[in-house]
Amino acid sequence: MELIPKKTDLNDYLICSDVIDCDDKLIQKKELQLTKNAENEVEKAKNIYIFVRDEINHSSDINSDEVTYRASDVLIKGHGLCFAKSHLLAALLRCAGIPTGLCYQKLSLEEGHIIHGLNAVYLNNQWIRLDARGNTHGINAQFSLDPEKLAYVPEKSSGDKDYPYIFSQPHPKILEALKSHEKLDDVINHVLSYF
Repeated sequence: MELIPKKTDLNDYLICSDVIDCDDKLIQKKELQLTKNAENEVEKAKNIYIFVRDEINHSSDINSDEVTYRASDVLIKGHGLCFAKSHLLAALLRCAGIPTGLCYQKLSLEEGHIIHGLNAVYLNNQWIRLDARGNTHGINAQFSLDPEKLAYVPEKSSGDKDYPYIFSQPHPKILEALKSHEKLDDVINHVLSYF
């Protein structure tokens, strides 16, 4: 699938914001810790990715009902939904000077469709997607420059969608859902009403 950046300037994918707060001191400290022995950008990206995938829990995997969305809060609390984990991955990678965006998928489950958040990362002069959701229940996402090894492969026959767009900041509707709800199930239901 051809990925389509919503912004043409790579610098837009390095900007710190209230949600992707790569200027936060804890984010900066963690980035330095994760990348200090890396020899190049690919190694830096891999170290950061593995940390977010394996050391930051997906909220539903640990039965947490708490909603996190700001990257630094996800780092402090140690968990978040896929969207929140993608915000943390973006903040850490941007802190390392690696352009990183946000991508989305619409996936079918037994109870209906869900929206899933992941990242696009600019490495070796190309955009690649990485999914730091966390490997559990048969999920096996990996750091891979080619081919993609994401948590989920959308099934078109089930109405799934793999959106090709790379956003520089979280989708406004996703962010609204994360900010306006205190319980995980409410966030998920709110997001689905938009897609």
